Amino acid sequence: MFVSKSMTGKVITVSKDDDILDAREKMDENHIHNLPVVDDNNRLIGVVTDRDIRSVLPYDISNDDIKKEYMEKSIKKKIEDIMTKNPVSISPEYTIQDALLLIQKLGVGALPVIDDKGVLKGILSVKDLLRAFINVLGIGEPGTLLCILVEEKIGVLKKIVDAITEENISFGSVLVARHWEKNKRVVFPYLLTQNVAHIKRKLKKLGYTLLDPLEWHMDQLTDNE
Repeated sequence: MFVSKSMTGKVITVSKDDDILDAREKMDENHIHNLPVVDDNNRLIGVVTDRDIRSVLPYDISNDDIKKEYMEKSIKKKIEDIMTKNPVSISPEYTIQDALLLIQKLGVGALPVIDDKGVLKGILSVKDLLRAFINVLGIGEPGTLLCILVEEKIGVLKKIVDAITEENISFGSVLVARHWEKNKRVVFPYLLTQNVAHIKRKLKKLGYTLLDPLEWHMDQLTDNE
């Protein structure tokens, strides 16, 4: 799936000459945390976040005189003074996997999406990514997630899929993850049914170990895997 299919296309923006207070008001009214900064031709020139605004506005100052002084200094600043210039952006042709890895690496909540001329086309947030992956994984439909420990061998996944489809059960998705034990993998089939007791019994008879998906966590993986 591509970013163009998952991004928010209607983007609320600011210009570099806008007031900081106006930017905060836009964020509050629209419940957002990032505002792309664009020029007169809608080309991306920066990004301002709620953290940038909090750094210059006196949210928690109780002394009225000090608060007034801070406010007077702050209103003299413009978006250009606090924005991140030349921010990292992505192309509409990126995949959502690419975007997810980049967001994780940068530790940001959203990425502006621009074309090859630098024109803003949208914004992709963590919320957009979650919605996209829910759609890709099929977990928006009622079902049950299984967690199966398997040997890392060619053909194992096919055997599991065949064993389940023989019971006329549909898949929402199937994921395969690493395991901290050598030569092991964990298979996560999301089945579009809540009646899975007989499937679990069948898989156990085939020699597979079923784990509790709620107790599974990737943190147990070692750094060198």
